[in-house]
Amino acid sequence: MPLYKTITVNKDTSIAIWKVEETEGFLAEGIELSDHCQSRYDGMKSELHRRAFLSIRHLMAIYGYVDKDLFYDESGKPHLKDGNLISISHSHNFTGIIISKSDDVGIDIEKQREKILRIAHKFTPFEEYRTLANTMAIVRKLTIVWGAKESLYKIYGQQGISFLHHINVADFSFSENRTTAEIIYEGDISHYKVDFIEFEGFTCVYAIKDKTD
Repeated sequence: MPLYKTITVNKDTSIAIWKVEETEGFLAEGIELSDHCQSRYDGMKSELHRRAFLSIRHLMAIYGYVDKDLFYDESGKPHLKDGNLISISHSHNFTGIIISKSDDVGIDIEKQREKILRIAHKFTPFEEYRTLANTMAIVRKLTIVWGAKESLYKIYGQQGISFLHHINVADFSFSENRTTAEIIYEGDISHYKVDFIEFEGFTCVYAIKDKTD
């Protein structure tokens, strides 16, 4: 099975990433979906999406969970029935989950693509990135910023948050592999620690809510 990478974030928090290479039939073996998830699965027109969906259940199994241990709230945020915290992401042929016993967590995986240049103004002040050495460096940095904001949005779990106006990501260098971020929304301020890794033209960003808030 192509478990691609695991990351121990801290004693209570871990990440697992899967490279989806198997057939849908192979991934479906031994997986029993809840009625809700079966309905979601049946409605997926893309085989790649179905394979990604099943691979996430294999990632959950690494931590001793089955599909029925997972449920979604009204905003679509996933939860585990035992009270542990989970966040899920997939992009093309990579999927990932982050699970924590104690921290509010979010994860996002994105393929690095130049199309992000066209939408950058919708989620960050693009002028900040024009000093970078080349287009690929800009794409990499914008992908990290987008992934950070997506991760925070998943943690916050409330509709109405604007990536551009409510989520701020502190500047960072590629070599640091980490930064900080905050959400300012309706008078509430929350802070987050953000880490990122890059592999095979993809970026994985994960965030943990600061407990001091």
